[in-house]
Order: sequence, then structure tokens, then C-alpha cells
Amino acid sequence: MTGKTQQPFSHVHIVGTGLLGTSAGLALRERGLEVTLEDVSPSSLSLAEDYGAGVPRGSEHPDPELVIVATPPDVVAEVVLRALEAFPTAIVIDVASVKAGIARDVAASSSHSARFVPTHPMAGRERGGAVSGRSDLFTARPWIICPQDSEATDAVRAFIVSLGALPVEMSPEEHDDAVALMSHIPQLVSSLTAARLQAAPETALGLAGGGVRDVTRIAQSDPALWIQIMAANSLPIAEHLRALRDDLNEVLGALEKVDSTGSKKKLAEALSAGVSGVSRLPGKHGTSTAFASLIVVIDDSPGELARLLTQLGEWGVNLEDLRLEHSPGAEVGFADLTVGKDVVSGVEAQLRDAGWRIAGEQS
Repeated sequence: MTGKTQQPFSHVHIVGTGLLGTSAGLALRERGLEVTLEDVSPSSLSLAEDYGAGVPRGSEHPDPELVIVATPPDVVAEVVLRALEAFPTAIVIDVASVKAGIARDVAASSSHSARFVPTHPMAGRERGGAVSGRSDLFTARPWIICPQDSEATDAVRAFIVSLGALPVEMSPEEHDDAVALMSHIPQLVSSLTAARLQAAPETALGLAGGGVRDVTRIAQSDPALWIQIMAANSLPIAEHLRALRDDLNEVLGALEKVDSTGSKKKLAEALSAGVSGVSRLPGKHGTSTAFASLIVVIDDSPGELARLLTQLGEWGVNLEDLRLEHSPGAEVGFADLTVGKDVVSGVEAQLRDAGWRIAGEQS
């Protein structure tokens, strides 16, 4: 998507200037729209304005055509209701990560709820706030719509497409169950795993590699925000946690009697189920695709990573993912390149021919 995509709205008002509100403002301003901002925190509002996400709304501004409520989840319904009253012709959406409770509260408290369309962009970063805002945050990311009035829903769908996101329709209940599994359970698993590191000896921490770093990457997310999210979606989260607990109990039983008949089979089945589950995740372009990993050894010297990426670009290699690993004091680092399985052998040959060493090879 580009800035030339037709825009269904010309004036958008954003309430809440954290990561999502600021990113939406940056994306809209990049496309030439008028954006006004509102936040209970003057410093947050000023920072978002400085970043170019919009300007504070004043009496000189006309009523917006669209209002985006990007506040913390526990006040979303209240802010939506206020916006429906304040702007009687505007469509109002929210971007909170829970939907069913908000949709119920708004429907029960307003005769104008047909103008409210609950939404949730599946985009974010480990750190929040305006300082983390990005104009491309929503590009190629799913953006959930919980359909309401057909005309309002059509306009919101067009708006989402104009930002380069991928609209996906779900009921509020379907949404909350899906994000419990896809987002909220991973956050808890990451945080609980990271919590085990508090008592780990320094010698153990010195062994940290890609595995523990991958699992704990999102553990730095804001606890105050996640308490609100989990409280609002507690029942679906609890249901999936109980299923996970049952799986853990199976694994624990097998480990405690690892030499008993069938124990190793249970462990193998648990690990194999994980491989099967990961294979179902969609690929970069929204379809299930088989990828392969190449780990390239990089000397710890300036310009080496840039040289590797430049060569891959010259060869026309499309990287699906790139992860770096480098231990303090080590003379080499590792670039974990993820490419399509159909091209991995050719890329590996090109790398070898260019003098790069693939991890696992003999020096």
C-alpha cells in the first residue's frame, strides 16, 4: 500500500497518544490526512505532536469523520461513549486488544452504538508510548473488525486497507478467544519463564542463547497494561491456561518416571505436536510456507553485517527473517537467516562461494 490509496476519511481524531494512537497518526499524516489528537497526559500529547502524529484538537477544528479510541482498555468503553455523544456524525472505532466486554458496554449504554465498530490491529512492539510510534506499524498486519452497522463497517474496512493492513472479520467473542491463544498466553509464558531467571546464577545466565532470548523477548512488556488486558479477557485466557496446564502435567509425569514404559513416547509426542503447531502459522505473506534457516558466522568487526546484507540484496535473496546473536567478548557473531526452502541450497552455495562460513562447518 502507498500514500496514494484512496482515503475514506479526510479528518481523523485520535484519543490516546501511546504506541497505537501515535502510529495511526503518523500513518495518516503521511497520507495527507488532517489528524487531531487528545490525551489526558499533556506530556504524552506534546510528544506525539512533536513526532508529527497530529495536532491537539482545538475549537477551530471541525468535527472529525472518524474517531480512533486508543486509550488503555479499562477506559475504552467510557471514552467511546463520550465520543459518540460529542461527534454525532462520526464513526468511532477502538483499538483495544479485548472486544466482547467493550462491545457489550457500549451497546447497553448508547442509542448510537451503530456508529461504533470495535477493532483491534494485531500490531505492536515490546515498548509502548509515542516514542515507539511508527508509520508502518500496521503494514501487512491483520486488523480485526467486529462488524456492526454495515455502512460503518464498510467505511472502517476501507480505512484499514488504506493503511496497508489486512482486515479480518470476527465476532467479539471469537476475537477474544483467538487473542487469548495467539497473544495473551504467549505473554504469560514469556513472563513466567523470564521470572525464573531472577534466581539463576550468573554462570547460568552467561550461557543465554537464542532459545531463552526468543522465549523471553516480550517479557519486557508493560505489566500495568497487561494486567488490564488479562483482567478484561480472563475467562478465555483461563480456559487456554487450563489446557496448557494439562499438557504440562503430562510432560511432568513422563519426566518424573522417564524410564517407565511409554514416558519417552509421551515426551516425543509433546515435542512433535509443537513442530506440527508451528508449521500451521502463516508465513510472511499470509499463507503457510516452509522456511529454512542458515546460520552465518560473522567476524566481530565493523561493516561485516552490512557486507553480508548487501551481498544478499545483490543476489536477490528475499529474507523472511533475520536474527543476530553475539556474546560479549566473542570474536564472532551469528546471523540466523530465514529463507524459503526452495532457495536455501542456492543461497548456501552462494554464501560459501563468497567466503562466508556456515555454522556447523569445520574451520
